[in-house]
Amino acid sequence: MQQEFKLGQLEALLFAAGEPLGVPQLAELLGLNKPQTWELLGQLQEEYNTEKRGLELREVAEGWQLCTKACHHEAILQLANTQELKLSNASMETLAIIAYRQPVTRAEMEAIRGVKVDGVVNTLLEWELIAEAGRKETAGRPILYKTTKRFLEVFGLKTLKDLPAMPDILAEDAARHPQQISLLEMEDEEEAESGTVTDTVAAATDSKAEDTDKDNA
Repeated sequence: MQQEFKLGQLEALLFAAGEPLGVPQLAELLGLNKPQTWELLGQLQEEYNTEKRGLELREVAEGWQLCTKACHHEAILQLANTQELKLSNASMETLAIIAYRQPVTRAEMEAIRGVKVDGVVNTLLEWELIAEAGRKETAGRPILYKTTKRFLEVFGLKTLKDLPAMPDILAEDAARHPQQISLLEMEDEEEAESGTVTDTVAAATDSKAEDTDKDNA
């Protein structure tokens, strides 16, 4: 019974994390030693390997992560194409940071927003608005993220040059003190110049919706 409970705990942790978790961290969270944790991972991976399961346990970036199986990729894409694109304020803020500062790591996004961005980044990845852009040549070689072609299509931008211009003084401050930049200040400055990226997104989304209504009329 204890083994089954720990197995469920492991599954819950991997699901909630949204990013790869290493064995040392998992062992600490589960209150187990590393060999016991490896045993649980092997058991959970074996359970997910059955054909009836839509997920798989994959070893990624020196950690373990729950992922959808490749054989279900088309179904997931079909779902994404039929769902209305609705992004939360947190998603919009994070997407704005990526658009202006790309390529950028999760830690750099968190330094600007002041909160964790794991769940938001995963959402943006699922919507294919951002993609991985290699790894930064620093300690730990964190993953870099950039916007995608779909980002341009959704927001009605020809190129990234069509984004509202970030004021030079803000860009210089962001380069010197990225951990101190305020997203609210960024939005205020951009509104004074030519509108925020979130305004651009909203306008583009409204325009796209109107075009869709006209096509369906």
